[in-house]
Amino acid sequence: MNIHQILERLPHRYPILLVDRVLELEPHRHVRALKNVSINEPFFVGHFPHRPVMPGVLMLEALAQAAALLAFESAGASVEPDSVVYFVGIDAARFKRPVEPGDQLILEATIDRVKAGIYKFRTRGTVDGDLAVEAELMCTLRKI
Repeated sequence: MNIHQILERLPHRYPILLVDRVLELEPHRHVRALKNVSINEPFFVGHFPHRPVMPGVLMLEALAQAAALLAFESAGASVEPDSVVYFVGIDAARFKRPVEPGDQLILEATIDRVKAGIYKFRTRGTVDGDLAVEAELMCTLRKI
């Protein structure tokens, strides 16, 4: 899935769109996506000027966006102007290494379960095969 297809499926836009490409997606199971981390990202101006590091909350947001793509595809839903994916919960979030400009953050999400319209995902982000972030995310698809 390229950036144009991602824009058709996610309501996010610059500067908060954090998925550049979907490498593989198996509905009801798994997604693997890519975030190219560039020094031009607006958050690097203040986080941190002397040692730019991607904020952990944005790594979690990137994982959630990849998970949202999987949820939309699994539900057979399209992004409507009145549709949004909300975080419902974040558990067991762990940050294992910094993500810096020039890195490619590989985002993975696997559906753990779906109940009452709430998706639970096991997620992880890696850089060069090394674990950078992992978390259990819960999201739901809602009409505004």
